[in-house]
Amino acid sequence: MATLNFKHLRYFWMVAKTGSIARAAEQLHLTPQSISGQLGEFDETLGVALFRRAGRNLELTDAGRRILSYAEEIFTIGDELLDVLHEQKAIRSLPFRVGLADSVSKSVAYRLVEPALKLGEPVRLVCREGRMTSLLAELSIHRLDMIIADRPMPTNLNVRGYSHLLGESGLSVFGTRHLAKELSGHFPAMLDEAPFLLPGEDAAIRPKLIHWLDANNLRPQIVGEFDDSALMKAFGQAGAGLFVAPSAIVDHVCKQYKVIEIGRIDTVVEQLYAITSERRLSHPAVVAISKVAREDVFVVDRH
Repeated sequence: MATLNFKHLRYFWMVAKTGSIARAAEQLHLTPQSISGQLGEFDETLGVALFRRAGRNLELTDAGRRILSYAEEIFTIGDELLDVLHEQKAIRSLPFRVGLADSVSKSVAYRLVEPALKLGEPVRLVCREGRMTSLLAELSIHRLDMIIADRPMPTNLNVRGYSHLLGESGLSVFGTRHLAKELSGHFPAMLDEAPFLLPGEDAAIRPKLIHWLDANNLRPQIVGEFDDSALMKAFGQAGAGLFVAPSAIVDHVCKQYKVIEIGRIDTVVEQLYAITSERRLSHPAVVAISKVAREDVFVVDRH
């Protein structure tokens, strides 16, 4: 009984699809002589002629047409098999679904989450952004693995969850170089009547910042309030006003938004929490985030 050579079958299939040995040879990156020799061996193995000459081209014999129908089915199944294997590989990647509270600095969030993509086991990152209450609802039905927030989980909600402190940082005040030149006096007195961009009402740092301003008899001109910290920084970059961000990311903010640090408010501390449904951190990505928070992100050189 003849044994089917799948290499011969592939060459036959390519010649049948392209209509000539020369075009098949180009597709397969082989010489026409090699293709012709392989087809000859295939004819001998099967004991039938698969092609006949039609001018300068080849056309299939009746036997060739029957074999082509089987070849089409074989290679279609082979392609489907590869697709299934690729899908299985994608499924094996560990899903990691993170919720980001609107008020959390996106620069800090990136630095925290980015190491999770470098784990030995592939991670498929899914990020959701929104208000704390909405994110906690998602966590409660296990549609999120973790929430990064600027406050611990509220105690008055009927949601099973645990707050893990990632780190804390004082605040820095930023502004464009042009705006800074227009301010008079030294920090923090220069903030009085200066244009200022205030974090939105959902930001945990907002009441602390307002209290600090009042305690220092500072009355900046509030020109905007922003729930989204990245949007606030964008307006700050445009020179609309001064804004605050964690001192832990001074270098990044200055480089990213082309602003300078005006001064630091070390007594107003912003905290970041990882909120999970687990009392102990076990998800590899969450463990990696906790580690980078302790060892890198919240290491601040205070001066």
